[in-house]
Amino acid sequence: MAAVLGLIIGVVIGVFVQPDIPVVLQPYLPIMVVAALDALVGAARAYFERSFSDKVFVISFFSNVITATLLVLLGNQLGVGSQLSTAVIVVLGIRIFSNVSTIRRFIFKG
Repeated sequence: MAAVLGLIIGVVIGVFVQPDIPVVLQPYLPIMVVAALDALVGAARAYFERSFSDKVFVISFFSNVITATLLVLLGNQLGVGSQLSTAVIVVLGIRIFSNVSTIRRFIFKG
């Protein structure tokens, strides 16, 4: 519950403050957001399965964001940044849809 409350407070603060994103991070921001969404949906799935752990959530959140960002950074250094970005988005998207599907089956018992 604290994580959801923190997320809501963070979004509200972000809307009103409108922070400037450094130009260096701008290409990686969409990847970071999708990786964070993957961790959030995974946490929701764990909550419904009654196996949620706040420590696992925090570690998963930061490791997802850092790993995805580093993969895209590596792709940019190798000259295949857009292809690797697409691959990261596809993999995380599949994980998100899989977790949402599991949550849906849990809620609707079907």
